[in-house]
Amino acid sequence: MENNDIKKIIAPSPMMTEDGKNELYLYSLKKMADRNAEVDRYSLTGLYGNVAFFYKANECLHTHLGKQYALIRMDIYRFKTINEFCGRTEGDKLLVYISDCFKKYEAEDAVAGHLRADIFALCTPYKTDQDLINIVHDIAQKIESFPLPCKILPAFGICKSEFGMDISLLIDYANLALQTVKGRVFSCYAFYDETLRQQLLYEKKIENEIIPALNNHDLEVYIQPKVNMLTKEIIGGEALLRWNHPQDGFLLPIQFIPVLEKSGYIVDVDKYVWEEVFHSLRQWIDKGYKVVPISLNVSRLHSYQTDFEQVLYGLAEKYNISRDLVQLELTESALTENTELVLKTMSNLQKNGFYLSMDDFGSGYSSMNMLKDEPIDEIKIDRVFLSDISTIKSRIIIKHMISMMTDLNINIIAEGIETLEQADFMLECGCYRAQGFLYYRPMPMSEFEKLLQLI
Repeated sequence: MENNDIKKIIAPSPMMTEDGKNELYLYSLKKMADRNAEVDRYSLTGLYGNVAFFYKANECLHTHLGKQYALIRMDIYRFKTINEFCGRTEGDKLLVYISDCFKKYEAEDAVAGHLRADIFALCTPYKTDQDLINIVHDIAQKIESFPLPCKILPAFGICKSEFGMDISLLIDYANLALQTVKGRVFSCYAFYDETLRQQLLYEKKIENEIIPALNNHDLEVYIQPKVNMLTKEIIGGEALLRWNHPQDGFLLPIQFIPVLEKSGYIVDVDKYVWEEVFHSLRQWIDKGYKVVPISLNVSRLHSYQTDFEQVLYGLAEKYNISRDLVQLELTESALTENTELVLKTMSNLQKNGFYLSMDDFGSGYSSMNMLKDEPIDEIKIDRVFLSDISTIKSRIIIKHMISMMTDLNINIIAEGIETLEQADFMLECGCYRAQGFLYYRPMPMSEFEKLLQLI
């Protein structure tokens, strides 16, 4: 039935009372629900399909007005791999088993649905949030106990109808909540609440405004100098970013970089920073300054860009910049993801003159393996280690870490030096290069240029 046909059914006469409108709407909704319930059931599990669930759930919401309702949506993390590893027959058995878990909660005022593939939903009344949590825990425990030779990780998103949404929005917002916990081992559910709503709105705002900000040059490149702790000489710098937002003021990286990483816009932002740095290096050289190498942060997402290497080669050629003046900083987590591709790309860049630095060394779990396999010129010791040098264990770890790097002929720089005690300890261990507030804070390009004039 087309939307216009539905409107004809439920359109009230001019003389109809408000109660009459509601009765006619409920009558029409029930007719549509019953009609779809007969023809739209998931063949494998027998639960209502997407369309039938929509109508039946809406009927519940409008029939039981005195009850609070919520929508629970469930998805299995990497269900396709279960089919591939265990076979489609076993995967189908799991889906039938899950449908039985949901059918347990069907009632005159509650509806379960199998929306598609491994996605299930339950529209149910509740009195407290704990009622909903209990349902989730019950279904999750049963699913996790299903006999399969691979781990099953269900994820649940919960959206309460108190937000005034119809069933389609409840489903969508429950899915947004679900995505925040999908794949996690120790947290299998999340509520769509005001906090999540504000977070999602903020993320969307950042995504919508980042391209105009790039075009308007609202993003400003800052440089934090690196120093030789013995001589206090500036030996380099790291390019960082600040957003001079026209309405919200000065935004620090922590306020927008994670959003850009998630959305993929970090690739555009990185290229913007790279262009600014290459351009500035050219200007400083032309002015006769003694320039120092500048580090560029490289997101893990660049390893998926087919033109990644060519962009850097092109910038070096465009501005006639020696590649040893540009250092590429990758986080440890970036080097552990898609390792083969990253290794190949980084090796190519290193062979063609770029200097490679591993940022946040020691913050992950694969540091030692990466030192053996990756083409690394330098490691930056994570500030977490330096924040606790008062303990004997921390001092021993740092001391031996630096000794090992020296034996491997890998350069070392201490990140986050903020106190004289930290600086003295690193010097005692044989690390002479540092970056931190004790020496310099991040500064605009123009201020860094003034420092270059003194070198």
